[in-house]
Amino acid sequence: MYDDNSHSLEDNALLLQLSEGNKHAFDILYNKYWKQVFNAAYKRLNNIEQAQDIAQDVFVQLWTRGSKTQIDNLPAYLMVAARNGVFKKMEKEAKYSALPDAAEQLESPFGGADSGVLHQEFLIAFNALVNTLPTQQRIIFKMRFEEELSSQQIADQLELSPKTVRNQLGKALSTLRSSMLLMHLLLFLYQTR
Repeated sequence: MYDDNSHSLEDNALLLQLSEGNKHAFDILYNKYWKQVFNAAYKRLNNIEQAQDIAQDVFVQLWTRGSKTQIDNLPAYLMVAARNGVFKKMEKEAKYSALPDAAEQLESPFGGADSGVLHQEFLIAFNALVNTLPTQQRIIFKMRFEEELSSQQIADQLELSPKTVRNQLGKALSTLRSSMLLMHLLLFLYQTR
């Protein structure tokens, strides 16, 4: 218990110095916590470069916000910042294909005469599939991929929490992925006969 308090007191003293622009205090905190922040990002992303980028961003934010933000528990603050950085990275990378991108991926690799027709049929089928989603999932999906709004913007407009938006979007994408995989398989079988 004493050890935790001494770390907390030391961190608080360093944060106070950091708020006054002390670079040496920042360097101490960076060296003390960088590996923990990196590991928190790495375990979620399993990508060294991305985890390093997130850790770097977390400490840049600590430096720039050090004088403006009251931080009571630095390790907890850094872990939350790392987690949020991972979420932002995943959203920014658009791990989910937008409607036009998904449709383009399913165009005929053989370039046959009927590939344009098949492409249009796929778009019609995909839109019909989107319309079968539960109302909230459908609205969130369309706001995200047709209007290109962020999760936060959707949450603000629908008066939901960002977490609810992400959960509903995840469910919609899971449903669509399963069905698109089947559609892609059927399209491929049709093209190869």
